Parts: sequence; C-alpha cells; structure tokens
Amino acid sequence: MSWIYLDNNATTKIDPSVLDAMLPFLQEAYGNASSIQHRLGREANQAVELARHQIANKLGARDNEIFFTSGATESINAVLRGISEAYKRKGSHIITCQTEHKAVLSTCANLERKGIEITYLPVDESGAINLQQLRDSIRNDTILVALMAANNESGVLHPYLEIARICEEKDVLYFCDATQLVGKKEINLQEVPIDILTFSAHKIHGPKGIGALFIRRKRKPIQIPALITGGKQEQGFRGGTLNVPYIVGCGKAIEIAKNHAQLKDYRNFIEQEIVNRVPQVIVHAASNHRLDNTSFIAFRHLKSAELITALPHIALSSGSACASGLLDPSHVLKAMHVNDDDAFSSIRISLSKFNEREEIERFVEEIIGTVQNLRELSPIWKMYKDGLID
Repeated sequence: MSWIYLDNNATTKIDPSVLDAMLPFLQEAYGNASSIQHRLGREANQAVELARHQIANKLGARDNEIFFTSGATESINAVLRGISEAYKRKGSHIITCQTEHKAVLSTCANLERKGIEITYLPVDESGAINLQQLRDSIRNDTILVALMAANNESGVLHPYLEIARICEEKDVLYFCDATQLVGKKEINLQEVPIDILTFSAHKIHGPKGIGALFIRRKRKPIQIPALITGGKQEQGFRGGTLNVPYIVGCGKAIEIAKNHAQLKDYRNFIEQEIVNRVPQVIVHAASNHRLDNTSFIAFRHLKSAELITALPHIALSSGSACASGLLDPSHVLKAMHVNDDDAFSSIRISLSKFNEREEIERFVEEIIGTVQNLRELSPIWKMYKDGLID
C-alpha cells in the first residue's frame, strides 16, 4: 500500500528545485564563503548573499537584517538567552505563552533558574490569547515579548500584527517564532513591526539544519550577543564556516514558497467527513483562525497511539515532533483546557503542496474505517455506548 505523508508540520519533503539549487555547492562549487581571495570562495560567498537577498525580499526586510542559523531552535536560544543578558540593566521580565514551542518553554525554564521572571500568558479553549491581558502584563522591566505566529500543533494563528503594535506602543521588543507561518502565509515586515523573527527551512520544503533570523535595524540597535563565537561570520553574530549548500537551499525554498489554496479545501474536507461520519470527535480550535494545512482532531475513547499504530503506511502525529516519546499529554491541548483523555486521543494532520486529492480521500476512508474497527474491539467504547462514561 502506498505511503501517505501527513506530518508536514514536523518536516517536509525537499522540493526538487531546492535540491537542484543545492547540488552544485555540494559538488564542484565547494568553496568556503569566507575565502574570497579565490574564485571558488567568491562563488560560495555570492551564493550565500543571493540566498540572504531571497529571504529578505520574501519577508520585506533588508539583506543586512537576515542572519543564518541552524534553525529556529538555535535562533530561539540565541534570542532569549542573549536578550536576557544584554538587557539586564533594563529589567529581567519576559512574556511568552503557555502554548509556545518547547524550544521557547524549555529555554524560559532555564532562564527562570537564573533569576529571569517569565509571565506565561494563558489561552482560551480555542487557543487564543487575550490581547488586553498581554497589554496589562507588560511592565517597566519587561525586556521581551516572545509569542509565535502560528502554533505547530493546533495551527492557531496569533494576531501578530496586533501584538507587534502593542509592543511598539509599549517600547518593548517583540520576538516572533514564525516557523509554521513563513512560506504558508504572506508576512511583510515593512508593514508588521516585529523586531525579531525566525524560521526553519525544513518546514517549507527546504533542507533540515538551516534557518534564518531576522533582526530589525533600529536607531537604537537591538543587542543580541553571539551564542556561537568564532570567526566574524554573519557580522560577528554567529561564528563558524557557513553551510553554503543548505543556505542556498534555504533561500530557494523561501523564494518558491507560497500559499496553496487547495490545502484549506483538503483540510475542510477531512474535518467535515470525519465530523459527519464519526461520533464523538473534537476538532481542536475549530472556531479560531488556523493554518490552512493543520487539523488537530480527538477521536474520543480511543488512544491516538493505537490509531497511529493501526495505520503504519500513513505518517501522522499526536502532537509536536519535539515532544515525541513523552508520556505527558500535549502541553498545547492542556493549555486549551482539554482533558487528559481527549488529549491522548488526538491526532495532528498537517498537509503540504505535495498531497493530492486522491490520497486525501483515501486517507479519510482509511482513518474512519480504522476508528470504527478499533472502537468495536474497545471495552472503553462499549462502556460509553452503555452510558457508563461520558
């Protein structure tokens, strides 16, 4: 049976045109981008600067505002740790959210042990933050607001434009993890006053292990000390030999990225078919603005692990790839006030441009049939049907 890949929020298949752009720099054009004394080095340097320009152009930024990193996790660590160190004279208070990616939450937990005070904004049942609560949480000693653009599990879109305007009004830096947004929805940083933004190439059909960090040029420069020291690469922000092939792939991936209208149609088809044909299901955050490609569905009274195991030819997820193997329920769903049983029953479906209608229809039939079969064998489902549990 042919493979169906529906775990694109974890990682995506590399686009053939991205691979084609990378291959010369893995083979004949193998120069070090810092060795500009000779032709091979200059070719590599020019390729890096082209990729930087491709990213800047897509985001509405300037070339010198784009810095290459190994991906969003590194960028998040560099920003949170660096800002907390560089701005400690102003204060030691950071605002984030309970549903942020684990890279943010784990780093914040580490900073708390070092004396940084963290405010974790709650979300409602739909995954939305309260903007007035954000405004009220900003204090004189607040040095950073770290709120993502789109949630990797629920697909919920935060109102990043409104967040940016609040931070601008309050004169506090806004750091946006846009890993799930970039390449799926347009964002113009000339119009949205985000101060710092990051993304990873492998979420948009680029290679793994590369990403970029946008740091806005302001009259009073944003101070973020280097996390990785060495040479003077990336304007001294990140030492180390530049990964030219992957940087080229990152630039190409974002250049060709666009919103694909059929993804929302596919997502809506999946949800409508499941809701109409399967009892006791919950589409998490269905009432909120979400990414077109993401659906997080609870099949009540059935463990997601059982369902995923029963569909070995379909790539699905029970939440964030960075939390795989954990015995705890999704922290995103818990923050959304979902009970443990429903959290453990939830499957994340995330689509990409490479998914086709035929496989989406086949997936719907297979998951509905599998849910029905597993429930027929389940004593928990029998207890529900007998009215012994809700």
